[in-house]
Amino acid sequence: MTETELKPIIEALIYLAEEPVTEATLVSILGKEHKDSIRAIIPQLIQEYQSGAHGVEVKEVANGYKMATKAEYHEWVRTFVKHQTPPTKLSLAALETLAVIAYKQPITIPEIQEIRGVNAAGVMKTLIDKNLVTTGGRKNVIGRPILYKTTKEFLVHFGLKNLDELPGLEEFEELAQSAFGTGSVASPGAAQAEVNPADASAQPPTGEIILPPDLPSTPTENVTEEGSFLPESTPEESTPEEDHAEETASHFARSK
Repeated sequence: MTETELKPIIEALIYLAEEPVTEATLVSILGKEHKDSIRAIIPQLIQEYQSGAHGVEVKEVANGYKMATKAEYHEWVRTFVKHQTPPTKLSLAALETLAVIAYKQPITIPEIQEIRGVNAAGVMKTLIDKNLVTTGGRKNVIGRPILYKTTKEFLVHFGLKNLDELPGLEEFEELAQSAFGTGSVASPGAAQAEVNPADASAQPPTGEIILPPDLPSTPTENVTEEGSFLPESTPEESTPEEDHAEETASHFARSK
């Protein structure tokens, strides 16, 4: 390769690297035969990026080379960073649920819970709030439960063109942890105990009646199927006027 061909390659590698790229690394990647050309190109890049036409520069850091924003633009960069959305991080339970939906979609919550063996209501709310999962109609069975599927945002996060590019399950877990970060991934034992505070008001399973804490237990015959309470029937109390009228009528009957 000529220096003209090498230059954009070296520029791309320096731009891409998270750690400073050393000359030795560039030689090992591009070949020993290009060692002299690499030594000549790096100073050219440093000089070019010093121009006021660029907002970044190539800096020599820790015996290597790295691209960085110029100091005079740091205030603008700081403002931009403040407006960025924090990276999405998911727990292990959320990743497991997302995997089930991705490979079994469209799928209902009861079907997800049957596969995972734990309540999925809290995790589902998290996935929906992060726009990774959305509704996809209703299943044509008794009760017509809601179906769920992945979103376009899901494809963007995983760098997939479409669902046909989904990797194997083991690859998916590795890809998910890489895409969403491992800092918030819980241990497998914590998945069962995960509870989302927003789901504290979730509806109880069918047939179960939850009583408000300030109400006494009520016989089941006084509760409707929807869980609402029917008032107890109490004998009507007679008023003093009604008592007096009844006594007068009784006295009149006896006098007759």
